[in-house]
Amino acid sequence: MQRLPAPLQKIVDQFSALPGVGPKSALRMALTLLKWPEESVRSFGRDIEGLRSALHICSRCCGLADSDPCHLCADPKRTPEQLCLVSEWDSLMVMEESGIFKGRYLILGGLLSPLDGIDARTLEMDKLESILREGQVREVILALGSTMEAEATGSYVHNLLMRSFPDVAVTRLAQGIPLGSEIKYVDRETLKQSLKHRQSL
Repeated sequence: MQRLPAPLQKIVDQFSALPGVGPKSALRMALTLLKWPEESVRSFGRDIEGLRSALHICSRCCGLADSDPCHLCADPKRTPEQLCLVSEWDSLMVMEESGIFKGRYLILGGLLSPLDGIDARTLEMDKLESILREGQVREVILALGSTMEAEATGSYVHNLLMRSFPDVAVTRLAQGIPLGSEIKYVDRETLKQSLKHRQSL
């Protein structure tokens, strides 16, 4: 392949570092940017540059948002009696796309995985306890998937609630979700049925 000009190669390399983007796709994206009007490219660059400063971590659910609290946590129509635990923000987005859940969320920031150095102190367990101490939550729904890490995290949360918040029910999504899968890869209808037919723990 012909050697690319250094500025173009730099952009191709940066695009290639994104998940699911190979060198050819990265080159197509870079060449597309060159076809855009100059002001559009500059605006795109400014948007990327300002991405981190424009986003906040919601102090309530720990999700990404452009305000604090986020629009989900600020919505008075959502019931505070149900709290759905998800591992990452993209899982929350998938849950929202199902359109069936009308409670609140907490993003744990991962799943327990001692081999990877992720223990309970790494996750948002303190935030979970803080929310539960407010006394509004009546049910915690585990929407963590069915991997070994998800099962370990679910067991930890279950034990925590049984010990410190015995009046709060713990349920999980029904096992229509295939073993070993992650929430973010589950299709909408399977997710909807799993949430609708969740099981007590």
